[in-house]
Amino acid sequence: MATAAASHPAFVVPKVSHWGRRFGREWEVGVAFIPKVATPCTHHKLSVHAIVAPPQPQQRSPASSGSVKHAMTATEKILARASEKGQLVPGENVWVKADILMTHDVCGPGTIGIFKKEFGQNAKVWDREKVVLIPDHYIFTADERANRNVDILREFALEQDIKYFYDIKDLSNFKANPDYKGVCHVALAQEGHCRPGEVLFGTDSHTCNAGAFGQFATGIGNTDAGFIMGTGKLLIKVPPTLRFVLDGEMPKHLLAKDLILQIIGEISVAGATYRAMEFVGTAVDAMTMEDRMTLCNMVVEAGGKNGVVPADSTTFKYLEGKTTVPYEPVASDAEASFLQEYRFDVSKLEPVVAKPHSPDNRGLARECKDVKIDRVYIGSCTGGKTEDFLAAAQLMATSGQTVKVPTFLVPATQKVWLDLYTLPVPGADGMTCAEVFSKAGCDTPAAPSCAACLGGPRDTYARMNEAQVCVSTTNRNFPGRMGNKDAQIYLASPYTAAASALTGFVTDPREFL
Repeated sequence: MATAAASHPAFVVPKVSHWGRRFGREWEVGVAFIPKVATPCTHHKLSVHAIVAPPQPQQRSPASSGSVKHAMTATEKILARASEKGQLVPGENVWVKADILMTHDVCGPGTIGIFKKEFGQNAKVWDREKVVLIPDHYIFTADERANRNVDILREFALEQDIKYFYDIKDLSNFKANPDYKGVCHVALAQEGHCRPGEVLFGTDSHTCNAGAFGQFATGIGNTDAGFIMGTGKLLIKVPPTLRFVLDGEMPKHLLAKDLILQIIGEISVAGATYRAMEFVGTAVDAMTMEDRMTLCNMVVEAGGKNGVVPADSTTFKYLEGKTTVPYEPVASDAEASFLQEYRFDVSKLEPVVAKPHSPDNRGLARECKDVKIDRVYIGSCTGGKTEDFLAAAQLMATSGQTVKVPTFLVPATQKVWLDLYTLPVPGADGMTCAEVFSKAGCDTPAAPSCAACLGGPRDTYARMNEAQVCVSTTNRNFPGRMGNKDAQIYLASPYTAAASALTGFVTDPREFL
């Protein structure tokens, strides 16, 4: 075990305990085996620690009434507020009030159809200011059915007087549509719909992106969304929480994408099934909001119900000027019970990729250096934010080289697109991202949308219509995800994607940083 652990420095000390049936054991690289007597607990726990430490006894403080206070995780607290319960425990089923319901052009028509079928053709949504309609997936296409989906959203928005409908009418010039935003998850954050302590449901599995704001955010199906449209509530089973403690200083060659791919590779695509994934630690504290969004965005790739980062001064500063709605941030109690805990020393990690055809098929970027690629794609809710492009541009500018394969750039939103043409790239002599990318021979930044991330109609920008090999900053690499079912997709950070574009092979970004 020690030898195996040594090859994975981030996971130095596995500690496995099955309470009531056997004793726990601990291993640490370079430390002798330490048996430990277990204490009774209600859960099976698996912890990964950098340093061996005995568990601390759970403390229960009496409330002013004399009753026993029940410690809760952040997720449990948010759901308790939304269900008007004093306390909750994992496994409970509760009716939760929604603060926001989001749907887009792919799932919106189905949701609207269910809403009208069940509540009546003339029914009104429960709150016109809490329904957000965002066309973003299949937008810039000649496909009539895709275009009709946006028309259905528009008709419904007019009928219901929906306050937040980010419409697009002129497909030939996205800039002529002031209301159009782009990718829903990034737009929700930029438009102030992501607020600490609230509940956000969305008809998209990556709605968990909003957990970066200390919000309970999760993807739901059309039927559930149709019910919320009519009632403003949904029956939810409270998930247990997995805690991921990310400590240490981030090396200059790592990005948040590397961390979440490392985690998913460790616990597998089923490792967090119907679990909340909470991210804390000094590395998380130092992250920007976009970094945190990248972490939370991909928890669903591990089966997670939601991801959450406790709101702090970074969160509050980001929200300044974006919302006037009051919010109440929450944090896990020190005595809260976590189903499992994992600890990482991020300073010891290396750039990683997820090899075809699963997000948990983890490999070190340097070990894939012989994989010849046909293209690079930088975009999506996971990898198409402003900081993602700044990172890619910085690496390209530092290299002074040009790309060896077609490199497609898809900003997540109109704001990100504008940033590419206005913000200077650090260390690039005042050049913007757009200028750096142009000099390096990349394709011109496309209109903001989901584009090829979910494949889409055949004329979708950068769609993989052939069985090629692609390094992508997106979030899924299942067969057919970006188009052709025989295409091979390597998920990577913007650094690794940019480095790979410069060489034509999967490349460790440390070669250029």
